[in-house]
Amino acid sequence: MAIHLLIRWVARILGVGVILLILAFAFGGAESMRPTLNEAIGLLFFPVGVMVGFVVAWRWEGMGGLISIVSLALFYLWFYLRHGNCNAGPYFFLFTIPGVLHFFNAFFNRGKIKGPEVI
Repeated sequence: MAIHLLIRWVARILGVGVILLILAFAFGGAESMRPTLNEAIGLLFFPVGVMVGFVVAWRWEGMGGLISIVSLALFYLWFYLRHGNCNAGPYFFLFTIPGVLHFFNAFFNRGKIKGPEVI
């Protein structure tokens, strides 16, 4: 198996796992989820934007990875503007690793992947 296929499938499997974990956090508790408008904006960047990137990456690997990375960057910017610091911690980045893997796999293999290997 070529290394780019291994990386692609590791990123896909991790992405599905991250999505399931985030959904468990979001809908698994008994507490009500009623974010303020400002919090809803942050939630659009992370986790929604990051998860959308994972889904897009199943078809367009580079674009999906880029969506995840940009969503995370916008989340950190939103967090900085809201709190005046960037003490959000590394955990949000760790949840975005599948998107980073997708992006770099597509970037380093552009033009080299042909035919049925895409799936």
